[in-house]
Amino acid sequence: MRGLFLFALLAAPLTLTLSQKEREHFAIFNFQSSLSFMKLVVLGSGTSVPHPRRASAAFWLETKTGSILLDCSGDAAHRMAAENLDWSNLDAVWISHLHLDHCGGLASLLFGLKWAPQTQGRRKPLKIFGCEGIERLLRAIDDSNDYGLFELPFPIELHEVSSGEADFEMLPGLQAQTFSTPHTRESLAIRITDNNGASVAYSSDTGYSEELASFARTVNLLILECSFWRNKPTEKHLELVHAMRIARLAEPRTLLLTHLYPEWDGVDLEEKAKEIWSGTTIEACDGLRLEI
Repeated sequence: MRGLFLFALLAAPLTLTLSQKEREHFAIFNFQSSLSFMKLVVLGSGTSVPHPRRASAAFWLETKTGSILLDCSGDAAHRMAAENLDWSNLDAVWISHLHLDHCGGLASLLFGLKWAPQTQGRRKPLKIFGCEGIERLLRAIDDSNDYGLFELPFPIELHEVSSGEADFEMLPGLQAQTFSTPHTRESLAIRITDNNGASVAYSSDTGYSEELASFARTVNLLILECSFWRNKPTEKHLELVHAMRIARLAEPRTLLLTHLYPEWDGVDLEEKAKEIWSGTTIEACDGLRLEI
């Protein structure tokens, strides 16, 4: 089963009988590749807490005009390789905020891209879009040991994004909007829309916000954090009831719940979600692949 890659169109699910192990790794839907405009691969569905099956936050988004890495935890580079993704030709990176389980792998990714044999002939730029402070963090790491993180065989184009900034083009035909989330001063959610109208919103880490629901209204796929099942210890994250309240307001075609702490182990997240909201909810699992 490990070697089988099942893509999922965001549509009505099939009724299938799956083992618990299968349900942890795959969500199976009707497949119509002619209708898909983006593909998502979950690289990391976990948190900063080490977990045997969940790496820290990272998602690979493949679009008609290029690939985007949504957040870059310390696990991200090797997870891309493990999923047989074209990491050496990655087009853009998005960094949502400065917590290390979301950005801690960016410097090491650049260091790897600098020396990898696969990138020595590359000339197209790598675009990095990120929250305020990401350049200062990279420069500090770079200067600490003269790593040459900005001296790659190809150009690095770094753009910091402020909350409330106007829409911007991530890649040709791919527009992005951001929203300031109640997590850290710099934390941003992002909504990406292509020329065909296919859309993905990624909350990254966030507390409860009805404005976030409005921001993500009717997207094809909402990637939403759901750190805790219940009795969350902080207002800076979501527990299930608050995540589903956002889903009810946003009405995405499909909801993907991620950033799952170990307390979710052994809990049927999808069944618990269905008790609160009748829409399509998928538990993020490392290696899961979806089509949009």
